Amino acid sequence: MSVEAGTQAEIEMMIEAIKDRLKMATAAAMQASAFSVDQYEDIKDIYEIVISKPNFSISEIEALVQELGKLRRS
Repeated sequence: MSVEAGTQAEIEMMIEAIKDRLKMATAAAMQASAFSVDQYEDIKDIYEIVISKPNFSISEIEALVQELGKLRRS
């Protein structure tokens, strides 16, 4: 295996690990029991954004997770 091929494989491995980790973080932030019905409208707004777009950039996902985090009960 050449260095170039090894480097590409490492990049793919890192990208897959980042995607898997992000899904875990998103899933943890979206546990329904962590939210109050008082935030229904805010949560609905986020939901509508999520279902309206087929793809999100990493910064968009981070922003959505951050917004959900703000809505979670402390």
